[in-house]
Amino acid sequence: MSSISVVGLGNMAGALAARALAGGHAVEIIGRDPAKAKELAATLGGATVGTAGAAPAGDIVILAVPYAATAAVVSEYGDALHGKVVIDITNPVAPDLQGFVTPDGSSGAQEIAKAAPAGAHVVKAFNTLFSHVLAAGPAEGRPLDVFIAGDDAQAKAHVSAFIESLGLRPMDTGGLPMARALENVGLLELGLITHSLKHTDFSLGITVLG
Repeated sequence: MSSISVVGLGNMAGALAARALAGGHAVEIIGRDPAKAKELAATLGGATVGTAGAAPAGDIVILAVPYAATAAVVSEYGDALHGKVVIDITNPVAPDLQGFVTPDGSSGAQEIAKAAPAGAHVVKAFNTLFSHVLAAGPAEGRPLDVFIAGDDAQAKAHVSAFIESLGLRPMDTGGLPMARALENVGLLELGLITHSLKHTDFSLGITVLG
């Protein structure tokens, strides 16, 4: 099993931490507000509380904060992320929901990788799942698919094993530039919520025919 540091105190942070604990992993909660971090850890049961800015204990560090905060988080940790697998779950969507705040031709994950130390391995994952869907797990006997992208094969294998331990199905989409496509899937979901489905009780996945 892995040790997991979840940076963030929101719904996705809680859902990922809960599933990680259920999967038998050691989980550390890290947040800017120590009181809220302790409260979340107590709600989960079994999680420890880390200190913002101190070296994360986990060999996997999940950035479960808004994209706008990721650069500051990565910069603050600096070389403490060396050798860590850093999972980016963000969707860097513009306020008008028509595009992204990242530079043309790049993605949130790629920008995070640029800011991270050379020895950190950034993997895009979980950005196409809503927190309550992730918390509920497989529906109607079908696994939830988690699309991943990253440049380091060993890091992706580590993340894939972690995803499987949560009862989910990892789907490797290729190198880190594919994070652009995954972030577009996140934008697609927002479009579906706004114009078609009008709710978030859904997930996108792969059905293998034959």
